[in-house]
Amino acid sequence: MNREQISRIAHVDHPIKSPLDDDSVRRLLERGLPRGDERMLDLGCGSGEWLLRALATRPDLHAEGVDISEDALAQARREADRLGVPERLVLHHQEAADFASPQPFDLVVSVGATHAYGGLLPTLAAARKHLAPGGRVLIGEGFWDRSPSPEAVEMFGDLADLATTVDLVVADGWTPVHGHVSTRGELDAYEWACWGSLASWALDHPADPDSGHVLATATARRTEWLRTYRDAWGFVSLVLRRTSS
Repeated sequence: MNREQISRIAHVDHPIKSPLDDDSVRRLLERGLPRGDERMLDLGCGSGEWLLRALATRPDLHAEGVDISEDALAQARREADRLGVPERLVLHHQEAADFASPQPFDLVVSVGATHAYGGLLPTLAAARKHLAPGGRVLIGEGFWDRSPSPEAVEMFGDLADLATTVDLVVADGWTPVHGHVSTRGELDAYEWACWGSLASWALDHPADPDSGHVLATATARRTEWLRTYRDAWGFVSLVLRRTSS
């Protein structure tokens, strides 16, 4: 079983692939899409959960997503059909860094995907290229809430603390107009959901040749979370506007 298949199973009970509950997602979308008739772009959209939630509650919204996973995009298309919004959703199977559009977007989203661009500031630089005048960026990024262990740094990289993360964004020419720091409940719920879903799949499919591998993966990831980064890692979601054009 490859990494993408494991990720799909892990997120069955938590389709937003970040430590955010449904109310937090809804509030972030409200701040990012204040009118309801915007053009929205998700760079690294996966199965399109952010796009689909926005489309389902905003009949005048148009959305596009970019991802390298054919399986995830196919899942997004199926859900768009189920919701009755396929005519307002365009999906692109390509590297997000190579994506170009003749029209700009009012909201550009990249939540939990900054690694694809090499970090927070390169992701903001990519988002800026697609942003319409007066538009907004919704970005989600990890930070160190407490001093991390060397093992945690090896896993997540050289993250900053929360205040420094916001300072870096401001110095790069952005003004936060809304933000959300994931609560301990959101952080824990996300981890329990992911590794619990994997473990449940393995226990429900004991005859599958991948069962042992999936259960071992769930056990290893749960242990890493509890012993390596649970007490240090945090997650912040920011709605940003350009400080100046």
